Amino acid sequence: MYKKLLYFIVITFFSLNIFANTGPDEIVRKTADDVIKIIQQDKDIQAGDRNKIYKLAEEKILPNFDFERIARLVLGKAWRKATKEQRTQFKYEFKNLLLRTYAVALSKYKNQKIEYKPMRMKSSDKIVTVKTEIVQSGAQPISVDYALAKQEKGWLVIDIIIEGVSLVTNYRSQFASEIRRNGMDSLIKALAKKNESNEK
Repeated sequence: MYKKLLYFIVITFFSLNIFANTGPDEIVRKTADDVIKIIQQDKDIQAGDRNKIYKLAEEKILPNFDFERIARLVLGKAWRKATKEQRTQFKYEFKNLLLRTYAVALSKYKNQKIEYKPMRMKSSDKIVTVKTEIVQSGAQPISVDYALAKQEKGWLVIDIIIEGVSLVTNYRSQFASEIRRNGMDSLIKALAKKNESNEK
């Protein structure tokens, strides 16, 4: 269920890096407008061209995420215990996992609309939440909150909360279970296997 909901959120984070000096809420709004227009005009994406979709996701979506921070949050205590090599391998496989998830999301867009909630923030805030709802014909709206952290190059995504469920918390629970049972190397191998199967 969580993975299905995730399909609807990617469209709002297509190219945030072009708005480095813009507020986080305005970034989401401007990006969503541009992304929807591109998807609607790109017949290859609509038809499910995998190579083009992957390339699009890798170039336009992933640069807007703080993967170093997300990896630390997702692994929690395991991050501190992991070796440098394990951290590098995990970030590589986890990034590929998200890449494929977002690529699928791009191909699933079917004219959903985005509604934006008012946002309050102070100029000193380093982390903010942008609240939205994904409106679909014939279905209940889906609440999607984006946690962004302020970096030197602008605001970057560090978590996504769908219907109250955090992306970071969701993965942390899954990964912690595997690490407890079989260790960090087993988790990395499991992610690599999943990514390899998704290539077929």
